[in-house]
Amino acid sequence: MTAALPTGKLPPALLARLLSRAPTNDPAVFLPPGPGLDCAVLDLGARLLVLKSDPITFATDAIGWYLVQINVNDLATTGAVPRWLLLTMLLPESCSSVQVEAWAEQVYAACRALRINVIGGHTEITHGLSRPILSGTLIGEVARDRLITPRGAQPGDCVLLTKGVPIEGTALAAREFAPRLSQALSPAELADAQAYLTQPGISVLRDAQIAAAAGAVTAMHDPTEGGLLSALWELAEASGHTLLVDPASVPVPPLAARVCAALGLDPLATIASGALLLTAAPGDAPAIRAALGAAGILCAHIGAVRAGPPEARSAAGLLPRPARDEIARLFDSAAP
Repeated sequence: MTAALPTGKLPPALLARLLSRAPTNDPAVFLPPGPGLDCAVLDLGARLLVLKSDPITFATDAIGWYLVQINVNDLATTGAVPRWLLLTMLLPESCSSVQVEAWAEQVYAACRALRINVIGGHTEITHGLSRPILSGTLIGEVARDRLITPRGAQPGDCVLLTKGVPIEGTALAAREFAPRLSQALSPAELADAQAYLTQPGISVLRDAQIAAAAGAVTAMHDPTEGGLLSALWELAEASGHTLLVDPASVPVPPLAARVCAALGLDPLATIASGALLLTAAPGDAPAIRAALGAAGILCAHIGAVRAGPPEARSAAGLLPRPARDEIARLFDSAAP
């Protein structure tokens, strides 16, 4: 009997096989699907259309606001301006009309703040769900000469990381597992961890815009499931080069470290939206870091792109590639 797949992202080899068989013969397909490529790009002439689909499956608190931020993050890594959203809401049989309207309004409010138009989608009560699942398809535009993709990283580039990790994982853990964390954190610390959604925040839109305006950014990637370690591997595969990284140089905020320690999570393998992983030409990296710093955004130099096979390494050898996200494992361990 074939073993069931675990929750979370598909194993990388399986995902690569699936994507390699996807039909992409239309000449308008400027960037087809592939490992480490979070957005599709269509060539419409003078401007490029950038599209991204992403669901929210872990969080229930502020799920609508969460959905918009996560999709905007991936679009931001291409340099695109987010414009239109298609919203799908799959809702458990136990939910009320009041809850449905609240979740929808969370999406609408987040879109109004970012000048995104909600143009359609689908909503239903779905049999067998224990929690809501919201999914969005976000569409944006970018000038052809402003497009940034993970394929752009080149040997010699610096590898940079904003803010630290795992911002999203810290907020999720504090919101979904508050009773367990209350044994290790004070009420004030738990509240601060829950507030990681907005401070330092899971959005990287501002990070990406500042970095791209300050210098030659060659690639950007949003560390989501599997955390920074998975993101490094995905960026290496997308660019076709080796990423040589010093794990000790990765910023882990003290409160995030305490949350991870209390729940037995590896900070580098925990879902990490809020940090922006980027590569930059070595001559431009100082200006990019300075511009981000001037805006109050920490930016650490954590490694370099090297010629070599598409893999993530440290001086000690290959970096581990998480089989699944630490938060997914935590949710499974808490299931009845």
